Amino acid sequence: MMRVLVATVPLTGHVQPMLMVVRELVARGHVVAWYAAKKFAPAIERAGATHVPMSPAIDWDDADVEAALPVLRGKRGLARVKAQLDAMFISPMAAQLRDLEAATDAFGPDLVIADQAHLGAALLHEKRGLPWVGLGISALVIPSIDTAPFGSAQPPAKDVRDRARTRMITWLVQKVLFKDTTRRYQAERQVAGLAPAMGTYFDVLSRQLFLQPTVPSFEYPRSDLPPQVHFIGPLVPNAPPAALPTWWEDLVTAKERGTPIVLVTQGTLATDPRELLRPALRALADEDVLVVVTTGRPFSGPETLGLSALPANARVAQFVPYHLLMPLLSAVVTNGGYGGVQIALRHGVPLVVAGGSEEKPEIAARVAWSGAGIDLRTGRPSARKLRRALRRVLAEPKFHERVAVIAREMASFDAGPSAADLIERLVSERQPIVRPGATRALLAAG
Repeated sequence: MMRVLVATVPLTGHVQPMLMVVRELVARGHVVAWYAAKKFAPAIERAGATHVPMSPAIDWDDADVEAALPVLRGKRGLARVKAQLDAMFISPMAAQLRDLEAATDAFGPDLVIADQAHLGAALLHEKRGLPWVGLGISALVIPSIDTAPFGSAQPPAKDVRDRARTRMITWLVQKVLFKDTTRRYQAERQVAGLAPAMGTYFDVLSRQLFLQPTVPSFEYPRSDLPPQVHFIGPLVPNAPPAALPTWWEDLVTAKERGTPIVLVTQGTLATDPRELLRPALRALADEDVLVVVTTGRPFSGPETLGLSALPANARVAQFVPYHLLMPLLSAVVTNGGYGGVQIALRHGVPLVVAGGSEEKPEIAARVAWSGAGIDLRTGRPSARKLRRALRRVLAEPKFHERVAVIAREMASFDAGPSAADLIERLVSERQPIVRPGATRALLAAG
């Protein structure tokens, strides 16, 4: 039996994938304590783990990020990304470390498992030597000679010329655009009582075991991929009990008569309807499709979305059970949340992605690169651009064929058990768990 300390930042998209790993570990008889925001305590306890509270100063609610983190208000583009990195992940790291050290002293864990953005867990490993497992919650951030730096949303290098371009972009991003982010990261390390690191914020990676919850065909190929990185397949959440909306029979009828059903969603973080929901409803109002909109926030009527009335072909709810909805869909229009994209791919549904905030442009770029859909290259698409992209995805067989291949690859993985097997090996073998065919010579320095 292992004693496992889990750590996640206060974001739903970081907690949901971890739940599947924790449920599997608990089912195997391991004891789990989970350091997380208080809003997630009920879900954590239902999973069979013990909730460990965070210090109130760093425990915020992602239901309204700008209310929780006022520094984000009014910021867009690069300025917002940098403000988010600082407010969500860098500034809290010293407090996270203090909390985790106290939890370690009280609980006596054999290892810590943390989402990839949890810097406090990385510091805990560095200071205490506790084995550390990282869990990816988005596209791979890991630097590579074959890819442009994370945040540039550029496709991977194809040849020598592309690699030269990649080196130039990497220099620009690290030395210019995110220079102050690295400075903040190094300063917070000193606040936490640790010496400056050799790398940057983007270089933080467990050298022992890192679990990436997707399949290789959705991630850029890297000749220098660290050997402790393992693809485990998507961590698709277990279907929670949920009542179907009153209009569910409309979907069943549309499916029977061959009318395409399209989901439009902005996930759980960037939920301002002006960015995608409202433009999509207007763009698709006259299309021969049935549009399902999930708001991610309470919906009391069209005024919630800034509309006087809903189009006749639209159905709206705060949430719809994806495990029931996905088999009915012909396409998904999304702002590019990683979890939602993985669920769509797992069900073989092509995508139109309008990613403009957080890391969503990177996810959108991977959707296009993998052939699974279209990247609109903006977070606020015009009605014309969105409508044209959806028509292509619905009409061109190549998107459906490609996403079917990815879905079959995903079906060959069993993410929860695979993650638990690798975690158990790390505790048992007490050395980095190297992916089959990889060499230890490439072990990451981080």
